[in-house]
Amino acid sequence: MTALTETSHPALWLDPQSAVGTEEREQLAQAGLQLLPVTTLNDLKLGLAKARLVVIRLMGDTSLLEEVKKLTQAFGHAVPVLCRVERNALELGVEAMRRGAYHVLPADDWSATCWRNALSLAPTKSTLISKSSRTFIFVDPVSQHLLELAKRVAQTQVSALVVGPTGAGKEVLARVLHDASPRCNGPFVAMNCAALPENLIEDLLFGHEKGAFTGALKEHRGLFEQANGGTIFLDEIAEMPYHLQTKLLRVLQERKITRLGAQAPIDLDVRLVAATNKDLREAIDNREFREDLYFRISAFKLRVPPLRERPGDILPLVAQFLTTYGPQDRTMQVSPAAVELLLQYPWPGNVRELENVVQRSLVLSSGEMINESDLMFDDMSPRSNVAEVSSPITVVQNNAPAFPIFSGGDQIDLSSAVKSSEYQVIMAALESTSSRLEAAKKLGISPRSLRYKMAQIRERSAPQLSVG
Repeated sequence: MTALTETSHPALWLDPQSAVGTEEREQLAQAGLQLLPVTTLNDLKLGLAKARLVVIRLMGDTSLLEEVKKLTQAFGHAVPVLCRVERNALELGVEAMRRGAYHVLPADDWSATCWRNALSLAPTKSTLISKSSRTFIFVDPVSQHLLELAKRVAQTQVSALVVGPTGAGKEVLARVLHDASPRCNGPFVAMNCAALPENLIEDLLFGHEKGAFTGALKEHRGLFEQANGGTIFLDEIAEMPYHLQTKLLRVLQERKITRLGAQAPIDLDVRLVAATNKDLREAIDNREFREDLYFRISAFKLRVPPLRERPGDILPLVAQFLTTYGPQDRTMQVSPAAVELLLQYPWPGNVRELENVVQRSLVLSSGEMINESDLMFDDMSPRSNVAEVSSPITVVQNNAPAFPIFSGGDQIDLSSAVKSSEYQVIMAALESTSSRLEAAKKLGISPRSLRYKMAQIRERSAPQLSVG
């Protein structure tokens, strides 16, 4: 989650189980945490006005967190809350972040390094108010290191190039570079260079005067002008047409822009952040990208790692997506089996795929618990999704013929059976049971495998297959 650091962090400390010992208090002080005493309601009210954060210890549920959030709102203070939970209370930690905690720490961790990292992530009060619609997750140590580096880069005026795979969160890091910079009160303007036709990109970037061409009925301020005093983010910059790269280079060098049809240039004060999922060095070798532009935009390069390299972000992201997309009338939870599956999955589609999976799970879930059977992944490889059956099974419905399903050494028979009769077998199982879970059990496969097989059948238009 995004943050700006300060040297001192006055904090209200609420622990219903035990007080802070002398040794622990010294370690917290080394990390920059200044504990504010609270004995009366008036102390609490005054403390909330001074505090940069509230630290609470959760015991079994999030009720204390919810009460603290209500109090801060009642007193008119948006104060970030850090929760301490037991090490074996993983689900409680996830639920705390879903309920609005900005970070969670083990209750027995007093190390100054750990607390410094946690404090560096704390949003300022102004950040909580003015940017409450955006919450960025940087929980894994790899992500925290990237955040610290990004905040240092943000304080400079150099152009930054953000690289990383599709869906990993490059625009999120670009927003961090803007929000943590002296330009944070200026505009943040973004454009995807791959999403627009070539003839529109130039006009969108640089603008035009009224009458500059047929259909130019009024002047248009390009994105560079709109971003004046702030940051312009050019995503997928490797897709920019070659001739426009030349014009972009000139704008970055001269810090001026001339609208199409205009005579006088316009001075620019813009910070450029570009992003790509391609190897620009290879694009340069293939004469698809200008080398001089590459050096101009990559004064500092930041790499966003794929989600599988920062597993500590997975569950906080899940909590965030459940808050964003989940029902307002009930609290959604994630079962231990589903948590384990989420942590083990390699996430080839990165954060974007995780967001899709969470949204699907909310559609498939029939209660307040996201179970393993509610998780439908984009990467459905047969090795990870088709369960092995130790012996053939037969499903018979009414007078329909029996269709055996085999596995293991009978792979040729399995392929033949899938092509000719899998639809009827699955439908028979679904119609003879009360739920997908029971149908999967009857078929001898996992619910996830059943969903995968049904998706394959839909793609093959299996309902049109003839029986036998």
